[in-house]
Amino acid sequence: MNNIVTSADGKKRCKWCESAPDFLKYHDKEWGFPVRDDYRLFEKLSLEGFQSGLSWRTILAKRESFRTAFHQFDFNKIARFTQKDVARLLKDEGIVRHKGKIEAVINNAKKAQEIAERHGSLAAFIWSFEPDKKKLARPQTASTSAASMALSKELKKQGWKFVGPTTVYAFMQAMGLINDHAEGCIIRAKAEAKRRSFKKP
Repeated sequence: MNNIVTSADGKKRCKWCESAPDFLKYHDKEWGFPVRDDYRLFEKLSLEGFQSGLSWRTILAKRESFRTAFHQFDFNKIARFTQKDVARLLKDEGIVRHKGKIEAVINNAKKAQEIAERHGSLAAFIWSFEPDKKKLARPQTASTSAASMALSKELKKQGWKFVGPTTVYAFMQAMGLINDHAEGCIIRAKAEAKRRSFKKP
């Protein structure tokens, strides 16, 4: 139970959501709820890549600026970015100005297009890696899994960058491919209910 905290409203939640003021809303409304929208899935994979070496708090604070800079993470638009766009983004103080990560998003956008063409959508491909619930570790006790390693391996094979197993596991947690809310967290049951009613793409 050491990954549970009692919030100011008297309700029990995952301990991490108390570590920054903006985490509470993200925890209660987004984290762990299943997502099938291609652009949201691509956004999260991209932002997890930007987070590498940084904190999620830094990325979350800049998320709206990232969305503006990357056209709401429409990978069809990003795939057309040129070096002129890279130069523009490197001057944008609202985002993380890391050339390698910016170029990775552009590269990955082209790969996302290819996946969407082959599988009908990026979501259909991503959700094909949803793990068996019986094979999951106890909530918040792992940083990788067989499923995250498999998805990471396949993405890398297809030419994606900044998609290591740990990055992909964090992505799976956030996008609801697994419900990793701690046992006793008030949001765990809500996330699970959404997962039960969720129609896989």
